Amino acid sequence: MIDAPDLPVWAAVLAGSLILSGAAFTLIGAIGLVRLKLFYDRVHAPTLGASLGSALILLGSMLVFSVLQTRFVAHEILIAAFILLTTPVTFILLVRAALYRDRAESNEGVPPMD
Repeated sequence: MIDAPDLPVWAAVLAGSLILSGAAFTLIGAIGLVRLKLFYDRVHAPTLGASLGSALILLGSMLVFSVLQTRFVAHEILIAAFILLTTPVTFILLVRAALYRDRAESNEGVPPMD
């Protein structure tokens, strides 16, 4: 079994609070996905929860590995960059597709204006 590293108390408390708050934001986003009724509301909640939650979890991980000086935090930086870039883009594409679908359905059966 691997012994637990000697992490200072201040770093353990700060990293633990960052990780727990990140998990809470992610859970709130997942609950919002299930509970909200409209598509536009349902897409909004997990987008914010995933972005902020993962950012806080990654900050906690970066803090632990920086204090322990066991490895460079390049993995966390790359993960944060990918999540923070892809989540809003996915949100925008989903909402645009839904708006296009809603507009096409509302104009069904209406003759074009000449």
